[in-house]
Amino acid sequence: MKYKGIIFDFNGTLLFDSEKHLEAWREYSRQLRGVAFTDEEMRDYMFGRTNEDIIAYAIGKKPEPELVEKLGLEKEAVYRDMCRNDRENFKLAPYAEEFLNYLKENDIPRTIATMSGWENVEFYIEEFKLERWFDLDKIVYANGKIPGKPAPDIYQIAAKNLGLKPEECIVVEDAVSGIDSAKNAGIGKIIAIASMEPVELYEKMPHVAEVITDFSQISKSQFEVLNNVI
Repeated sequence: MKYKGIIFDFNGTLLFDSEKHLEAWREYSRQLRGVAFTDEEMRDYMFGRTNEDIIAYAIGKKPEPELVEKLGLEKEAVYRDMCRNDRENFKLAPYAEEFLNYLKENDIPRTIATMSGWENVEFYIEEFKLERWFDLDKIVYANGKIPGKPAPDIYQIAAKNLGLKPEECIVVEDAVSGIDSAKNAGIGKIIAIASMEPVELYEKMPHVAEVITDFSQISKSQFEVLNNVI
């Protein structure tokens, strides 16, 4: 089957930054409950989730909005400082620019669907000049109204923004909750990118069609290009 468009998660997918989020949330989870999140908790309850979801898990109840805003802003500010102070590694994933250039040159519909808040999305836009490849109005982010992954909403909205049906799209994801979100949304093909987790983790997931470690490994022949298949 050929696909008409592609939707990217951002953190851990187009940007290999999971370790920085881990470090920031370890510190904040320690403050919230006295013990830092384990690696398994990070995988199951942090990646792909909203700050509200993460804080609720840490304290064992729905947090007050004021607490979510305070801790979320503090944590994300720490994370952005980590990025700024690590210029050597703060860059798009391997071969991402080349792949995005191909999509743009062939007018293949594309967007980003991320559970990052606007402060971080704006930061990424400025740092990576994302307007080179993406219509910024079509990017989907955590605006306080969209449920966190694994709910299907974010990928359903992203597909709609592209003017496509979910089954006509490919999603590239690194988070288990994000992969479940894409599956729940009825996405046509899910590609897992092993940016931090082992390839074997994704190979065990029946709804993951393929696993990559960088963007040079995505086959261009699976896209419809100007009504021709290449």
